[in-house]
Amino acid sequence: MSTEVGARRAGVLGSPVRHSLSPVLHNAAYAALGLDDWRYDTHEVDAASLPGFVHGLGAEWVGLSVTMPGKRAALAVAEEATPRAVAVGAANTLARLPSGGWQADCTDVDGVVGALRAAGGFQPGDGRTAVILGAGGTAAAALAALHDLGLAEVRLVVREPARAQETVEAARRVGIAVSVRRWADTDFAALAAEAEVLVSTVPTEAVAPHADALATVPCVLDVIYHPWPTPLAEAVAARDGRVATGLDMLLHQAFGQVEQFTGRPAPRAVMRDALREATRHVLPLPLD
Repeated sequence: MSTEVGARRAGVLGSPVRHSLSPVLHNAAYAALGLDDWRYDTHEVDAASLPGFVHGLGAEWVGLSVTMPGKRAALAVAEEATPRAVAVGAANTLARLPSGGWQADCTDVDGVVGALRAAGGFQPGDGRTAVILGAGGTAAAALAALHDLGLAEVRLVVREPARAQETVEAARRVGIAVSVRRWADTDFAALAAEAEVLVSTVPTEAVAPHADALATVPCVLDVIYHPWPTPLAEAVAARDGRVATGLDMLLHQAFGQVEQFTGRPAPRAVMRDALREATRHVLPLPLD
């Protein structure tokens, strides 16, 4: 974390990363904070090349956002890691330590929590059940977020249960109960009837045949936001429900990154407005 004013650099690593909206959020924040000499941009870096890239950075670098496919590599390259990054098994944030090394964090958890509360209207509570579609990196972060929101159990629906082992291990580390169901054998209407919240991390075409059944869940997060609206979002809207999106997640995960990189409170409204402008106001992106 840096609290000094002066020329600093930060950026987002990923592959592909050209169309990332993270520069919109971070550069708007730095301008609002008066950090005129700070710069945040994109860097095409895959998992294999991430360690070399990070180790080669100079002292002017204060932070890195990490998107796919480098989140596990980011956790491995850090000298320190937050408990939630360790629990998720991946990091989307690397912040410079006073020693010159890097601390890994997973603000994706904040992204899911913030999206579900602000856009999805979810109210925290104990002992409730959630459904997650898919078992990739976003699903692991969602598990930690659902635990933070007071959910007691998650039903994980995947194409092939044998490939969900890393996510199941993440659930164990987080401390939330999880059961795995095979996609082809799932009764989606019955599943939705038991759930308080749904997080879909899978492609639109996979969800579309089940959108009407899944739209009965009181709180829905569809991480897909382009093209918009998705069939799931349309089905939720037809029931006058509320749906959070990956764009809401992106916004809320960026707040913590800005604060870790700058040592100052994130200018949330400014960041929200910049993201809405960059996406032509496709979504309202509520803050509370």
